Amino acid sequence: MSTHRRALGRGRLVAAAGAIVVLVGCVLPWFRVGGDGGLPALSGNAFEGTGILVFLAALATLALVALPYAAGDHPVAIERWWAYAALAVLAVAGLLVRVAGIVGDAGAIEAILPDRAPGLWLSAAGVLGLAVAASDMFGSRER
Repeated sequence: MSTHRRALGRGRLVAAAGAIVVLVGCVLPWFRVGGDGGLPALSGNAFEGTGILVFLAALATLALVALPYAAGDHPVAIERWWAYAALAVLAVAGLLVRVAGIVGDAGAIEAILPDRAPGLWLSAAGVLGLAVAASDMFGSRER
């Protein structure tokens, strides 16, 4: 019995790296307001509102990358470029809606500046990686 596993490929490697970056960014603060004049600072991460979609899309991407190796020698129909693209779109939508909610609730864009929201910016970089990976897989037609 021989196993003929396909190589991971650049697109899937970028998708896995982007998903890991997103997961790290999800546990870091996504916003911080207040903390001036003796008042306590209010902060939050990805596990509030639609930010959870970003986290779930990253987990699903890692599962999708691992799926062909877990399935054995049988090809998996869902593990194609369009599945990665759908997860990237879900992550982008969750990120944009959450950013709009944060800015709307805080009343100022200062709440999401990089020094106050490192997790948001790290997650945004990871989501960009997911989108680049899906684009790369579409362009090369990785199977």
